Amino acid sequence: MSRNPILTDKAFDEAGSGGVAVAGGASPADEWQQAQNAQAAQAGAFQMGQQSQMPTGPVVTDGKVMTLGGVASATLVMFAFLLFGGFFGWQMVDVVRAGVDASGETVYNPSFSSPVLLFVSMFAGLGLAILTSFKPKLAKFTGVAYALCEGFLLGAISAYYGALYQGIVAQAVLATAGVFLVMLILYGLRILRATPKFVKGVIAATFGIFFMYMAMFIVNLFGVGQSFWTSGSPFGIIISLVVVGVAALNLILDFDFIEKGVQRGLPRYMDWYAGFGLIVTLVWLYLEMLRLLARLRQ
Repeated sequence: MSRNPILTDKAFDEAGSGGVAVAGGASPADEWQQAQNAQAAQAGAFQMGQQSQMPTGPVVTDGKVMTLGGVASATLVMFAFLLFGGFFGWQMVDVVRAGVDASGETVYNPSFSSPVLLFVSMFAGLGLAILTSFKPKLAKFTGVAYALCEGFLLGAISAYYGALYQGIVAQAVLATAGVFLVMLILYGLRILRATPKFVKGVIAATFGIFFMYMAMFIVNLFGVGQSFWTSGSPFGIIISLVVVGVAALNLILDFDFIEKGVQRGLPRYMDWYAGFGLIVTLVWLYLEMLRLLARLRQ
């Protein structure tokens, strides 16, 4: 099974080694039960027809499994920390009135009061995301820390865009929530399903966008490609639409991971890992919505 860059097959494998066995491979609990059955049979303790059948589904040794309610609770906790960090990030933008434009609207000139802190939060969030993807058991702690860092960054970016384009933040929030709801409905009705080809296509597009981001970030450090990166031209708008579409399709992969994780009875800590993956996708989707709306305003 393929997953998105955060919710990966490795997460299933590591979760399985944490106390869950799925059909197709004998767990320590299965082997113990087999030994007990064999011993009892040899001793004549079992009569004909009284032997219990071996379990064919997941076997959980600690009794604590991943649930939809657990994923929802973990996601809400991280979302609360995301908003908390965003409150402080919003304060990092200084807005100065620059005058009035040709249409009579007031023009503001925003600036970041501490760009260093923004870079620190950005790279800290990236590092925490990478760490969590390799260590799902830490998601309960790294996921909250990631939400704080990304919330701080999103708050500052939102304040910056909000100063340039009045009402754009509310529009981006509503658009992100709307896309989330639509994708959830499409997945629930099985209109969009995470088939192998679908998953491979979305993952390939996601990594392609990631490498494009890295390339543009590097060239922008040398003052090259800035107009392409912020352009409100039809080509720039098309690029933003494509990126928003790929980010939205990643939600299907998140929903599929959550559904299959619950069905397989993954350990309880995977609630936090699944919620973390969902937060990562929503953060990305919101940022792309801001970029798209800004280009449309231009």
